Amino acid sequence: MGAVPAPPAAPAVAAPADPNKVILTIGGTRMTEADYDKMVDALPAQYQTYARGAATKRQFVETVVQMKLLSEQAQKLNLEKDPKLEEQIAFQRQSLLAQAMFEHMQQEVKVDDSLIQLYYDAHKNEYESLRAKHILIRVKGAPMPAAEGKPELTDEQALAKAQDVRKRLVAGEDFAAVAKTESDDTGSAQKGGDLGEFHRGMMVPPFEQAAFALKVGEISEPVKTPFGYHIIVVEEHKSKALADVKPDIEKALRPQEARKQVEAMRNQASVQIDDSFFGPPAPPPSAVPVNPHQPAR
Repeated sequence: MGAVPAPPAAPAVAAPADPNKVILTIGGTRMTEADYDKMVDALPAQYQTYARGAATKRQFVETVVQMKLLSEQAQKLNLEKDPKLEEQIAFQRQSLLAQAMFEHMQQEVKVDDSLIQLYYDAHKNEYESLRAKHILIRVKGAPMPAAEGKPELTDEQALAKAQDVRKRLVAGEDFAAVAKTESDDTGSAQKGGDLGEFHRGMMVPPFEQAAFALKVGEISEPVKTPFGYHIIVVEEHKSKALADVKPDIEKALRPQEARKQVEAMRNQASVQIDDSFFGPPAPPPSAVPVNPHQPAR
């Protein structure tokens, strides 16, 4: 009887981080993990990512070391008492306090449900999505290459073929089977023409306009785009309810509502600006926020 194999070794478990571990020493100054986390937490979000990234935190700490060495030397030389530098430090302090106050106002501001409803009603179509299939009949000169072995079709020829394909589909032929043999969109053809789920702004405008106008299960007429002629069928048309997107809308509206409070503070304060020196006031910026769900175009 053979020897019984030894049980596999237990995987090594990483030791928990010690917040009191000293990770940086500069002269007589020590920094623990807890100190580092506290410093990084106070930074803007983009710098936090840099300061904690596995590939970048070394560069960040080198910058910190240089900053601390130079600032200590500046203090030894009493550079902070230079009037110009004093003004710069004071301005930076005011800037940081103003930024902190605006962020606080955004967290505390109450966004009325009526404003959320108005925004939702005005942007309803941006919360729609479709699941659809298509068959593409490519035209000569389209921005994507023709499939190997397929002839280049003129606009008239492509339209005629698309119309014939639609007749076959209306007569009952299986859409996926026809897409696999006829569609010139090689990416979706092997999936039966399936495009998956998409939102407004993700397709070229003529395709999008036609697709979102279709009823579920309806087979479109040939739709012309720079790629050729598309036959589209929509399998699912979804629209997110207000309750689903309310937190995102509220988040998008918070800066706008906070700016209204800042404007109210400005109107209540005694402020006089010499237009002859600074120029006339600029027109107010648009207060319409970006839809958090609108895809990049």
